[in-house]
Amino acid sequence: MPDFIINTDDNVYVPAEDSYLLADNLEIKKGQSVLEIGTGSGIVAMYASRLTDDITVTDINFDACELARKNFTENGIENIEILWGNLFEVVENKKFDVILFNTPYLPTEDDEVLENTINYAFDGGLNGRKVIDLFLNEVGNHLNDGGIVQMIQSSLSGNDETLARLDEMGFIAEIAASEHFFFEDITLINAYKI
Repeated sequence: MPDFIINTDDNVYVPAEDSYLLADNLEIKKGQSVLEIGTGSGIVAMYASRLTDDITVTDINFDACELARKNFTENGIENIEILWGNLFEVVENKKFDVILFNTPYLPTEDDEVLENTINYAFDGGLNGRKVIDLFLNEVGNHLNDGGIVQMIQSSLSGNDETLARLDEMGFIAEIAASEHFFFEDITLINAYKI
């Protein structure tokens, strides 16, 4: 599937079906500004770089920022700004046309928490919503009017709850795509800020 060189790192999420569900369904127009939260290996941002030149990525995992930098360099991509930090803290006063996030959506018991930085990619807390809800609390402040949020989550982490929250916030939200796996559906939620 990937038509990019993808280096991996044991401490960084390896692109999987959820990554490509987002990458294959990007709604980005030329010239739009894009923010990807939790870029990991950078794979989604690399696909985005074919659609626009104004891309910023963040990750709470410093190893991910370094791996993304390496992947961008090896693929000759120079138009992506990489910022190390949690969610929106490193883009405090900025707004974007498109915000992308493959969320850490797995419901995680205390004894399932991993000790290394890879944990950030998976750990959604007990109900899978720990990071999703923090993201939803702030996303409206960083999205331009007419913009779109594209986020990946799991049926295990409450798609209806996310759609309801987005609706309350004035977005028009829908499940735009999904893939079924053994015990869950991985879903792409598109939310339009009108």
